[in-house]
Parts: sequence; C-alpha cells; structure tokens
Amino acid sequence: MIALSLAEIAAVVGGQTHDIPDPSVQVTGPVVRDSREVVPGSLFVAFAGERVDGHDFAAAVVEAGAVAVLATRPVGVPAIVVDDVQRALGALARHVVGRLGATLVALTGSAGKTSTKDLVAQVLRSKAPTVFTPGSLNNEIGLPLTALSATEETKFLVLEMGARGLGHIRHLTELTPPRIGLVLNVGTAHIGEFGGREQIALTKGELVEALPEDGAAILNADDPLVRAMASRTKAKVILFGESAEADVRAENVRLTDSGQPSFRLHTPSGASDVTMRLYGEHHVSNALAAAAVAHELGMSAEEIATALSEAGTLSRWRMEVTERPDGVTIVNDAYNANPESMRAALRALAAMGKGRRTWAVLGKMAELGDEALAEHDAVGRLAVRLNVSKLVAVGDREASWLQLGAYNEGSWGEESVHVSDAQAAVDLLRSELRPGDVVLVKASRSVGLESVAQALLESGAEGEVAAR
Repeated sequence: MIALSLAEIAAVVGGQTHDIPDPSVQVTGPVVRDSREVVPGSLFVAFAGERVDGHDFAAAVVEAGAVAVLATRPVGVPAIVVDDVQRALGALARHVVGRLGATLVALTGSAGKTSTKDLVAQVLRSKAPTVFTPGSLNNEIGLPLTALSATEETKFLVLEMGARGLGHIRHLTELTPPRIGLVLNVGTAHIGEFGGREQIALTKGELVEALPEDGAAILNADDPLVRAMASRTKAKVILFGESAEADVRAENVRLTDSGQPSFRLHTPSGASDVTMRLYGEHHVSNALAAAAVAHELGMSAEEIATALSEAGTLSRWRMEVTERPDGVTIVNDAYNANPESMRAALRALAAMGKGRRTWAVLGKMAELGDEALAEHDAVGRLAVRLNVSKLVAVGDREASWLQLGAYNEGSWGEESVHVSDAQAAVDLLRSELRPGDVVLVKASRSVGLESVAQALLESGAEGEVAAR
C-alpha cells in the first residue's frame, strides 16, 4: 500500500485510535486479513467470522510486525476502532485508489473472468508495473484488499468483479472506480440466484454504467446481451469477438495438435499472429478481450501478440495441464463450473485427446435453480457428441443427471459411470487408466474434485498406473 500514517487512516475510515503511542507511525506494508500474511509494516484487518475471530490474533500480529489492527473494539495493542470493518476497508481502498496514478481496469462476466483477468494482467505487465486480483478474490472484501496492494509505482490495476445479485457490481465500482470496463458474457452461472439471464445482464451492465466519459467499455460483440450494454454507458465502446464488426477480432483460428489455440489477431492498429500456451478454443475470446484492453492502453498488435503467446496459467485449478511420467495427462479445471465453462472444458478435452482415450470426471454445477436438471443433462449429452471415451459422474442427484444425459444421447452403457464420491472416482481411475490417456476433472468448487486430480498426479509419481 502507499504509505499512510495511522492518523491519516483513522481519519479516512472514521475510526478512533486506541493504544497507539505515536499516530504518525506509517503503514508501509500490505493490508491483510490473514494473520499468516503479516509482515513488518502491515495493517491487520480483524474480521469476526463464524468460526474464527480476527480480534483474537491482535497481539500475535503486532508481535509479528503489524503496525496496528483495524478492529471493532479495543484489543490491547495499537488499533483503529470502527463500527464496521468491511465498510472501513472499502473506504480506505477508495481513498488509496483516488491517490494512485494508475489506470483501473475492471472486468466481469458469467464465465472466464479469472482466466481473462490473468491474461489482461500478463499482457499489461509486459508494458508497465501491474497489480491484479489474485485468484478469484472478487468480492467486497477481496477487491479492496487487492486495490490496497497497489503502490506509487503501479501503472495498471486490474480488478475482477463478481456479483450475487443486483447492485453488487455497482457497489464494487463505487469502492474502486474503473476507467476501463470489460464485460465478457452473460451466461447461466448463478442463474438460480439471479432469476434469469436478463437479471444477470442488468447486474453485469452496472460496470459499464459506472465508467466516465473518457473511459472505455470493452464489450463482447458475439453476445447480444453484452453488446446491448453499449446503450448503457457514456464511455467509448470497443467490441471484441468473431463478428466482422468487432474492433478486435481473430482470423484463421485453429488448435495445435496439443489443443492450444493459434490465430491471427486483428486490432485497429495492426495485425499479428498468436499461438497460446493455454488449452482450449474458448481462450481465443479471452485473449481478444485482453487484446482490446491492451490496445486501448496503447500497446501495438505485435506487443499484444507476443505477450499473449507467452502468457500462462496464474490461478490454481483452471485448466492446469500436467503430464505424468507414464504419459497420462491430467487436466485440473476443478476450481468451479457452470454450463458455459463445462462445455468449453469438454471441447478442450476433445481437442487434446485426438487419437487418445479421454476421461471426463465431472460433478455438480451449483446455483442453477430450475435449470439444473436440463443443464446437467445437456452436459452429459455433449460429452457423447464430442466422443469423450468415458464419463465419470461424481456425486449425488446432479451426477445422476449427467450420466442420464450421456446414456440417453448415445446409449453409452459402459462408457458412462456414476460414482458416489471423489475417492470412488480415484479408485476407478487408478484401476483403469493407461499410458496416453487424458483426464479432465471439473465441478463446482463445493464438490472439491481437485482432490481427484491431486490423487491421480500422486499415483503417477508413484508409478501406480495400470499396465495395459
């Protein structure tokens, strides 16, 4: 964080100082909520959760070097006491962002937010110092913590914005007002919470409504609900996608033999060839979104193409591709799942598995409401259409719908199987995998299927693959 004295912070958040001998002492380190992340100069934010109360760690974090604690009550060590820690954190972030000279880029969408955010960050940091959201910390706590990690040297601040309902993104833009807003898509993720795609579009569009007149709205030309958001912003509109009307688009898209996308990138300033290190054709749209942001910020087509070709996976469990010593390839995409990302992952698996046996180890997609049965059934059917060798549906009701969809689409019989839990999936795969197989693991975060991928990687290291 930019250096601020405890007195300044107290004034910004409307707090009272307690047990602070010298209010002029500055916070020079990061603002953190996890006591394990404290370093000398930190400000520790004490959240009181259902199981853990951060106030209980106050003495320990000061001993570890924290300058003070942001708390809701005196804690016997230097503290700034406020009525609401979360509101105070947001106020501090808004103050710091206002003092930065950085360009703030915000993005949202139903699918691909984190992967695209990572691409935007990697392209921009090839040009100048860039701070960006780690993982998926895209809510009213994670977003201000990310913003507060920026310093005077930061030129670009890239923030992912998530939402659970109307008004959420508007609130986040009030904490960290963006100059560039990127909307990727409007899909069915969390549709059970929102009540329909139109409601999702209303929420996602809050981002472009918050942009200033000298800002830029980067919109997906191939998604009608996103493209329609052009009427909701005062900012300049830049379109990306496959549409001929897109300002930033891709031509000659193909996949390499290993399933990595290659294409010719076209921007208003020129064209250049891209071959990505990431897997799956869905990353082309993500790359175009990143390219549109970079073009708006002054990068040439050649600079953008080079950065996109060098970009890798920064966030865990998102199309992490690892080949075991025995030749089995594990694709760990288990961080989360919705219908759009499931379809993209299955298509990537099919592309990677040409001439090889492919396994789709899939679990529940959460928060789909009344659409849950139809969407799980459709994913099971798609696995058949893509000629995935075997579907392993993991879990309870939703897993049975996945298997039923596959069975009804192609009468797979032995090609689809329903298992009760992750361990059962691991046991099955350990007994049946053979060198050269490709295994995709994907489900909503609550299912925890990353344990399947980890167990299979450990099995490969131990040489436990079936000799067939």
